[in-house]
Amino acid sequence: MKIAVSGKGGVGKTLIAGTLARLFAKDGFKVLAIDNDSAMNLSYTLGIDKEVKSNIVPISEMKKLIEERTTLEGAGPGVYNITPQVADIPDRFKVSGPDGLQLLVLGSIEEPATGCLCPENALIRTLLYNLFVKRDEVIIVDFEAGMEHLGRGTAKGIDVMLVITEPSQKSLDLCAKIIELSKKLGIINIYLIANKIFDDTQLDFINQKVNEWEVPLYHSIPFDSEIGKADLNGISPIDSNPDAKGVQAIKNLYSKLKQLKLELFDL
Repeated sequence: MKIAVSGKGGVGKTLIAGTLARLFAKDGFKVLAIDNDSAMNLSYTLGIDKEVKSNIVPISEMKKLIEERTTLEGAGPGVYNITPQVADIPDRFKVSGPDGLQLLVLGSIEEPATGCLCPENALIRTLLYNLFVKRDEVIIVDFEAGMEHLGRGTAKGIDVMLVITEPSQKSLDLCAKIIELSKKLGIINIYLIANKIFDDTQLDFINQKVNEWEVPLYHSIPFDSEIGKADLNGISPIDSNPDAKGVQAIKNLYSKLKQLKLELFDL
């Protein structure tokens, strides 16, 4: 099962991606978590050891590797191999985390020309496709904020797209665009998740807004100050307080996804 988590910056993508990865791993699944966000904070949510974390170099910053894999012999400047060899990269550069999970930090592409066929994009796009299509494990990707990953075609091959919103018009507007583009990429299982919910009034507002989207609100997670405390201390929320209401809500989301996995892939 290949799960992508997307949405506006600050809505809680990393919290949800990292906690789901831990829950799958705790349940005995083989899990590879992918950090494809420019902030590269997934390691905190996963509870990766500080020393391990300090030595991680994102794939997008490995200039020598990118050059080796994308250079075409005899080609002129500006011409790159857009389908480089990547199959060995995950196992070479992934790091181990709690409960037996693995983390691969891709980083994001900081090129000014979005959607470009720059060598970094060629490598990351091919690598993600390889992960989605050819790896036999639970893969959870914390995508970069916004819609750039969809424009670059890096979301092709995923099984489930979790689109995260908070109770704000800006966040909902972006979610609508992400859902539309996800459908165009052929992603069938798209689920809207509301995070940082204070009360039922906000849920009613979101349900009203998404009424015509054909992608109803799938799950909601309450605002939880315990999540903020964990973040302040640099501790994984599931380790800081596994009984916190926000963590419990993500556990309920995990139960839904595990049942979905059974229905879609294990029967």
